[in-house]
Amino acid sequence: MDKNPIGELMQTTMENVKNILKVDTVVGDPIYTPDGITLVPISRVSVGFGGGGVEFGAKKPGDDKPYGGGNATGVKIDPIGFLVIKDGSVRMVNVTPPANNTVDRIIDLVPQVMDRVDSFIEKQKEDKQV
Repeated sequence: MDKNPIGELMQTTMENVKNILKVDTVVGDPIYTPDGITLVPISRVSVGFGGGGVEFGAKKPGDDKPYGGGNATGVKIDPIGFLVIKDGSVRMVNVTPPANNTVDRIIDLVPQVMDRVDSFIEKQKEDKQV
């Protein structure tokens, strides 16, 4: 089967998208403050991709077939918050609007619940040692 130009076009586009979408795009470089707090920016990345093409009939046998095609890619990067690291504890500070449905609210509360569970377990261990 002959090499199709749409394949080359899509491969080139995907390589460029791959260069944009690195881990640093989602989890940013840490920011260190003078008072010992580390902030790590977190972003949400959305990607849309589409392409297509057509080969027209050749006028003479053996001629290359004329080709028309194209593709499009959209990348959207939304900052969603910061990981705040201080004194060995990590918490998420959201910069997005509050969740608008129950599942999103539960997901947003998971880090806080985990911190409280950890605190409770630590307190129980301390009480047993006394």
